[in-house]
Amino acid sequence: MTRDHAAGAPPPQKDRVLLALMATTFSGSMAMMAFVALIGPIARVAGLAPWQAGMAVSASGVMWMLGARPWGLASDRHGRRPVLLVGALGFTLSYWALCLMIDATLRWELPEGLAFLGLALGRALVGGTYAAIPAASGALIADRVPPERRAAAMALLGTGSGAGLVVGPALAALLAQYGLSVPLLFTAALPPLALLVLWRLVPAQPAQPRPPRKALPLWDPRLRHPLLTGFTAMFSVAIAQVTIGFYALDRLGLAPDAAAEAAGTALMLVGLALVLSQALATRLRIAPARMIGLGTLVAAAGFGSVALATQGWMLGACYFVAAAGMGWVFPAFSAMVANAVGPQEQGGAAGAAGAAQGLGMVLGPVAGSLLYTLGHSLPYLLVALMLLAVSLSMWGRPAATMAAPGPR
Repeated sequence: MTRDHAAGAPPPQKDRVLLALMATTFSGSMAMMAFVALIGPIARVAGLAPWQAGMAVSASGVMWMLGARPWGLASDRHGRRPVLLVGALGFTLSYWALCLMIDATLRWELPEGLAFLGLALGRALVGGTYAAIPAASGALIADRVPPERRAAAMALLGTGSGAGLVVGPALAALLAQYGLSVPLLFTAALPPLALLVLWRLVPAQPAQPRPPRKALPLWDPRLRHPLLTGFTAMFSVAIAQVTIGFYALDRLGLAPDAAAEAAGTALMLVGLALVLSQALATRLRIAPARMIGLGTLVAAAGFGSVALATQGWMLGACYFVAAAGMGWVFPAFSAMVANAVGPQEQGGAAGAAGAAQGLGMVLGPVAGSLLYTLGHSLPYLLVALMLLAVSLSMWGRPAATMAAPGPR
């Protein structure tokens, strides 16, 4: 899409296409977070070991990492709408299959090996198909929105995901009393509705000319800094997610039920902070590099302060501050990636961004678990140092890239 056409697009808050993408990311993140909130009890009832539950969760991140770039390139070749629809349909069917597999496991006490295989395969399909949504969404936003407005549009898209982070665990807690499979079956009703919204509101576009196969390698110099930023951000978030429950047990000295409550409350505050900070970002006129510099600085302070937390409310406050900073980092990172390449490379760039974040999702839990065995505060101190390094790298960029965008 041409720059002139993109410049004529409606403001992000009134863009029906962007609202459709928000609905899709909301339904997807809500469904996946409901599963994460329930995997512990499900694994215990099914007789699975903790490492098996962890592998089932990680399978989604691995397939997301592997699938993001091919999906993005496919959107360059065949158009954004077909990839969005195929990805949303695949996610719907995969999530339904996963929910039915879990329900069967809980009802009929399937053998441990079969239950583990079903969970791992189901999560892998869910992650691999959902990878199409952020890849094609980011490229579609870059098509429709001029560079100076992309960070705001990406932030508005992020509010959908952040809302899912809040609603998913909350629904799981509310409906789990009626059975562990009930929250999953309830959340399975939303992805097909999101698919219908995409089909109705995202217009058909002619396929983009097929770019050369070597047009955008992962090591493209234009993308090295943004991709390293995206990897660091997701790596940090993954570490924080995997260690919070253990930290509440060991460092705060809470009983298992109280630790679970403290961890759940902190993660819900994370979702709330993401929604609020990304909503603020949609109304600010800050260049992506500066937004990342500020966001990583705030996030580093939040994560680093966890090492000083001695009570549950302090843990929640630290995670809230950290998430408020990360709420600026993720949309600005997506905008930075889009602004680094040309129109015919947007799908490949968005896919590369997804692959970088997927790698962070895979390596973060491993690094966090290993560091935690050496010291309860070490994972958080590492995250703080890495985010500070990203912040310094952004402030060291040329002045032209740090300037606020001009008037619309």
